Amino acid sequence: MRCSVPAICSGDNGPESSGKPTRFLKRMVDFAGLTGRTVQLLYFLPYHSKYNPVERCWGILEQHWNGAKLVDAETMLEWAKSMTWKGIKPVVTLCRKTYEKGVSLSKAAMREVEARLERNPALPK
Repeated sequence: MRCSVPAICSGDNGPESSGKPTRFLKRMVDFAGLTGRTVQLLYFLPYHSKYNPVERCWGILEQHWNGAKLVDAETMLEWAKSMTWKGIKPVVTLCRKTYEKGVSLSKAAMREVEARLERNPALPK
């Protein structure tokens, strides 16, 4: 299964979801293989939130809570659940999973991942 077209997964331009970290690309390739779906990764220009729907949603959420004190997870979740963006209420859940940092794939493992990727030749890596 190749990692390339219809379903769109857009990151928020954070370092964990850029095109460079090897573990992110491996997870996306594994997901494409597991689901039998083709995945197209789109990267938005760093710090250009007007082009990035994830960043725009965060901006709407910040306006919605308007400086309210988010003193605990429950308060934060209730504020997030009560917002509306483009007439739609979000599905909000608390994730307590801890992700490891600083772990990368070996060069051999990354070659296997890269063999399953189709990169647009018109775009820089």
